[in-house]
Amino acid sequence: MPTDSVPLQDLPCMSLQGSMLTQSKRINKRKSRGYFSEGLDTECTPTDLIQQHSPRHKHQRLISKGKENDCSQFVLARRSRRRKDFTSADISWDHLPDELLLKVLFYLPLQDLLRMSIVCKRWHRLAFDESLWHSVDLEGLTHMGPALQQVLKTGVRRLRCPRSFMEGLHITDTGPLQMIQMDLSSSIIPTSALESIISQCRLLEYLSLEGLQLSDTIISSLAKNPNLLQLNLSGCSGFSAPALADMFRSCSRIEQLNISWCEFNSNHVKSVVSNLSSSVTHLNLSGYRESLTLGDVKVLVVRCPHIQTLDLSDSTLLMADSFPVLAQLKYLQHLSLSRCYHIHLAALTDLGKTFPMLCLLDVFGLVHDGHLPSLKKGMPHLCINSKPFSAIARPAPANRPMGPLSDRTMWNRRCRLRFKL
Repeated sequence: MPTDSVPLQDLPCMSLQGSMLTQSKRINKRKSRGYFSEGLDTECTPTDLIQQHSPRHKHQRLISKGKENDCSQFVLARRSRRRKDFTSADISWDHLPDELLLKVLFYLPLQDLLRMSIVCKRWHRLAFDESLWHSVDLEGLTHMGPALQQVLKTGVRRLRCPRSFMEGLHITDTGPLQMIQMDLSSSIIPTSALESIISQCRLLEYLSLEGLQLSDTIISSLAKNPNLLQLNLSGCSGFSAPALADMFRSCSRIEQLNISWCEFNSNHVKSVVSNLSSSVTHLNLSGYRESLTLGDVKVLVVRCPHIQTLDLSDSTLLMADSFPVLAQLKYLQHLSLSRCYHIHLAALTDLGKTFPMLCLLDVFGLVHDGHLPSLKKGMPHLCINSKPFSAIARPAPANRPMGPLSDRTMWNRRCRLRFKL
């Protein structure tokens, strides 16, 4: 029988082994190249030949395990990749960037923000980020000292905490503060602590220290805020006339000033009227019974010709001869002369002609209720005794309701973070 027709099983074993070894070497060589070469020199089933001569797929790989290899044959196969479906449970707060978390924290009230700050170190850092603490209202908070120290470290720019108790407050040097608006009216705060706060402020534009005990150091620190626009020092005490004069010379942009009912003598009054700039448009200089003279009014009119609102109430030395002097104020719209008892009622009837721009007139204590209708009839274009409280440079008008029913605005704007009782 010819050799080429000998059955496969009748071939010598050595030649079979050699053939398998040679084939094994070829397969290993092809595997090392990453694919099976084309050709018919190997023993394959028709299916293998079709797969071998068909165009290669991009991600063909040899499957050595699985159901396809239960028999002795090798089968080329490709399994589709499973696409993982992400659900809301797969998304963690830890995966969110800081910017997105800050957007979420921006809408939280103050108490919730403080609760979140104790969750972890990252949330503590984000909860006290400067962007969240631009405006803070702490009215009604007890034990104000520790809270105020923490708030000052956050870079707060608008701070409201009137009628607060801050006894024993020790402010450490936190560096320059970013404060622009601050209301500490009628608070109990040590003068030394207030000195530490004001000495770190250079950007103040709106400030109310009504009713506080001050010092020359505080007044000198205020002089380092050239952008000051509204200043309320009503009822303050503890500073000298020279310090006051230096402050007004430095703060030349003040538009509204309330410096009424301070512990002033005649030197203090002269320091005020002699150093105010022409930018002042609203001035409350009431409460200086025997310290404010007609000469002071003359100096004031020359230095501040653009005054629109002027309160000279409780100046008992003023008489009707002050009207021609005040008439030089061409823009005067609101004049308060309450309890200026040396001004006669008959002199008030000509105010409508003396001040053509005047709209509001307060003469509480000068006109009895029985004479008020006739005075209003003689000057119908004037609104008389409609403003019992002055709103000059005050964060909130005195006649506005306080407490939980108030809107708690500060210079007509609300603070974003507010302490709620």
